[in-house]
Amino acid sequence: MKRLNKTFWLGIVFALLLYSIIQILLTTGKFDDVMESTLILICINVMLAVSLNLINGITGQFSIGHAGFMSIGAYVSAILTLNFDVPFVLALLIAGLVAAFFGVLIGIPTLRLNGDYLAIATLGFGEIIRIVLLNTEYVGGASGLSGIRTQTTWTMMFLFTLLTIVVINNFIRSSHGRACLAIRENEIAAEAMGINTTLYKVIAFSLGALFAGMAGGLSAHKFYVINPGSFNFLKSFEILVMVVLGGLGSTSGAIVGAIVLTVLFTVLQEYPELRMMIYSAILILMMIFRPKGLLGSTGLSFRKFSKKEAKPNDSISGGSAS
Repeated sequence: MKRLNKTFWLGIVFALLLYSIIQILLTTGKFDDVMESTLILICINVMLAVSLNLINGITGQFSIGHAGFMSIGAYVSAILTLNFDVPFVLALLIAGLVAAFFGVLIGIPTLRLNGDYLAIATLGFGEIIRIVLLNTEYVGGASGLSGIRTQTTWTMMFLFTLLTIVVINNFIRSSHGRACLAIRENEIAAEAMGINTTLYKVIAFSLGALFAGMAGGLSAHKFYVINPGSFNFLKSFEILVMVVLGGLGSTSGAIVGAIVLTVLFTVLQEYPELRMMIYSAILILMMIFRPKGLLGSTGLSFRKFSKKEAKPNDSISGGSAS
């Protein structure tokens, strides 16, 4: 436990040191506005990848509707700040809770499904959300919402990203996270041992949706405009590629995957037609040469922790910040 707490605080110190360095570079003008926007986009994608990894990598489900939860958070937070003058942070929290509610709503009837069937159900959910937004005039229809006030700063984005990583990592290393891991390894055996598999899958789904919703709200209040086309299947696929690239089941792998693909996306902005081809090629090459991802189960993933540091009497342990 002491060693784990030490790892946790070392991670926090490293994260704060990284933030301080970047903040100095931004303040002194070494990083311009474009670089700041790229850093914020990286953090948004880290939140999305880490939250999806909880569902796909830790609990072993196959969700490809994460963009739907992101869109809910983006639209709810934008409407609250535009039409009701709700404070930004409060709007983000409400948006996250609404997205989590939809995570439960879609989870209860569908999470008894597995594999391809669950993937189809979550894909359908994401498309339903997109079509509803597309045909609702109150939220701008196909044109989307514009004029959203820019309130997402680098500091706020960093704090929400750190919060996402710490909360999800601590959940993974708790007794509830171990239940999710048991479901991933063998759902029938987990249920035979008395684990309520449906309950834990819904918890993982709603927790992942919570942070995806907040990521959507932060994105909406940075890039001025949102429209339904920004949250289609390709966005969900992009998030999934980040998780697979870094390594399913590894929080640090999800972070690395998000950083690598965001940088690649930035470099290829002038060639959008090549982006999906490159994503597909990366997936094929990863499955052939590195099926466990860039980090696999290494880094600060739960699997490494459970083999080396877990003790039989540890029910809830502190998590790492990265």
